[in-house]
Amino acid sequence: MSIGTIVRSIVAIGLALGVAGSAAAQSYPTRPIKLIVPVAAGGPLDTLARLAGDKISAKLGQPVVVENRAGGGTSIGARIVATAEPDGYTLLWASSATLAILPVLYTKLDFDPKAFVPVALVARLPHVLVVPPAVPANTVQELAAYAKAHPGQLNYGASLGTPPHLMGAMFAKMSGTDLAFIPYKGGAPSLTDLLGGQTQLTFDALMTLMPLIQEGKLRALAITSPTRWPGLADVPTMAEAGFPGFPGDSWNGVVAPAGTPAAIVDKLNAAINEGMGTADVKETMNKLVAVPSLGSPRDFADWIASQSPIWAETVKVAGARID
Repeated sequence: MSIGTIVRSIVAIGLALGVAGSAAAQSYPTRPIKLIVPVAAGGPLDTLARLAGDKISAKLGQPVVVENRAGGGTSIGARIVATAEPDGYTLLWASSATLAILPVLYTKLDFDPKAFVPVALVARLPHVLVVPPAVPANTVQELAAYAKAHPGQLNYGASLGTPPHLMGAMFAKMSGTDLAFIPYKGGAPSLTDLLGGQTQLTFDALMTLMPLIQEGKLRALAITSPTRWPGLADVPTMAEAGFPGFPGDSWNGVVAPAGTPAAIVDKLNAAINEGMGTADVKETMNKLVAVPSLGSPRDFADWIASQSPIWAETVKVAGARID
C-alpha cells in the first residue's frame, strides 16, 4: 500500500470519526450523566458540583448523578474518569488539587494528568485561615508566635494534596513554625475535628467556614485572596498580615476523559455556562462565597496552564512531596 493510500485512509477515518462524533453530539445525552466528585460529601467542592450538576441536568434533559469517590487527595476519583469511556457520560469535578497540585506533589501518580480534556472552569474559591476560640491568637502573627512557643503541639487538618494542605505547609515554612499535618478524606471531617479540638488551625474555602465564623465557632485571621472579602472587611489578606506571595484562591470546574468528541465538550460547556450564568445562580454563589469564572474549554485550558506553575512553586517552597 502506498503512502498516499495510507494518508487518504487516515483522512477518511478521521472524517468518519468526526461525522460520528457530530452525530453523537446531536443526540447526546440519551441517558444519565455521572459526575465524579473526588472528595467526601458536604464540602465546598461537593456543594458546587451538585449545583452545577442540577444546571447541566436542567439544560440537557438527563439526570446528572453525583458520585462521591473520596481518597488519595482526589486521585481515586480522577483515576476513575481518566480511564472511563470518552463519551461524555462520565465527568470529573476537577480542582486545582487534581489538575495543578497532584502532578507535582506525588512522585508516582496513579492517573495520567493528560488523560482529561477541559470542559468548563466554574468557580474560584477564596480561602481563609481560621482557629477555634481555644487558640489564643487574634492575628496571624500571634498564631505564629503561639506556635513557636509550643513547637509540635499544633495540628492542622486538610485533604491530602489539596490547597488547604499546601497552604498549611506554606504557612509553617514561611512562619518558621513546627506544625503537624493531619490528612483527611474531605473538608467536612476535617472541620469536625477542628471544632472538637483535635486540630488547632486550618485553611479552607470561605464558603465552608463563613457560617462558623459568623457563629463565633471559628476566628478568621486572614484571607488568602489578593483582596479582602466584603463580608469580612476587618480580616486582612495574608499579604497584609506579613506573608506576601502566599498562594491565593483555589478553583474548580468540569473535565472529561481525553478523546471525548469536541462537539460533546462544547455542548456540555454551553450547558454549564448558561446554567451557572443565571442571576439566581450568581446570587447563590455569592452566598456561598464563590466567584463565578465561566468561559470556553480553551479558556479553561489556558487557566490550568497559567495556574500549574504557581502551585508547582508552592509545592517546592513548602517542601511537600509524597512518594
